[in-house]
Amino acid sequence: MRLLRTDHVDLYQFHCVDRYYKPGDGIGMHECVLKAKEQGKIAHIGATAHKLEVAFECVESGLYETLQYPLSYLASDRELELVALCERRNVGFIARKGLAGGLLNNARACMAFMTQSPNVVPVWGVQREEELDEWLAFMTATPQLDDGMRAFIASERAELAGDFCRSCGYCMPCPQDIVINQCARMSLMICRAPSKGWLSEEWQQRMNAIEDRTECYACTARCPYELDIPQLLKKNLADYRAILAGVVDVKGAGEE
Repeated sequence: MRLLRTDHVDLYQFHCVDRYYKPGDGIGMHECVLKAKEQGKIAHIGATAHKLEVAFECVESGLYETLQYPLSYLASDRELELVALCERRNVGFIARKGLAGGLLNNARACMAFMTQSPNVVPVWGVQREEELDEWLAFMTATPQLDDGMRAFIASERAELAGDFCRSCGYCMPCPQDIVINQCARMSLMICRAPSKGWLSEEWQQRMNAIEDRTECYACTARCPYELDIPQLLKKNLADYRAILAGVVDVKGAGEE
């Protein structure tokens, strides 16, 4: 707290939990933060999770005041049930990865989707000043989820929803030096972002390295979404080579 120059922490979150901590579980984590709260060092206790059912357990336990979980308009019905449960239990929902790790590029649609739930507060990944200006402008002129926006989101979901890499990076590092959190979603990134950088000589070498990798499945064991990463890598390599060969068109990516 001295380093933070404060006398208390407003929200203390257990990060990326693979179980929810509770009193008497023999671990002592919850007792520790309760003591800190009693001492005035912590105002509120929350949890962040990647595993969906663990997130449900955290909310249903009644022990946490907030939950931080990935949420975008690609969310599954089960993930939307989690948002609704948080609202019923008066648990604040902090939505991270609102752009699905960079796959979504329509900021207005992303913001409009978040306005549906009054208990959701999004945290946006901002890399440039103009992006910050755009998000700040939404605070006074918030995009609304009208019929046109709903139709756009429906088309995006039809194209992108399902098992995809969210680029969280928990699978890394790869013992065989594969940049998993980019290579496992390369074909989507090429279609969703300026393609020139992804088609460079460097990335061609990185993608070709997938062919010689051994399927050790260490990455799959660490993936919080339990994706079959070796199969995703193979699929993306095949798509990548088809794009390079001109068999598949790169749509919407531009040449920047």
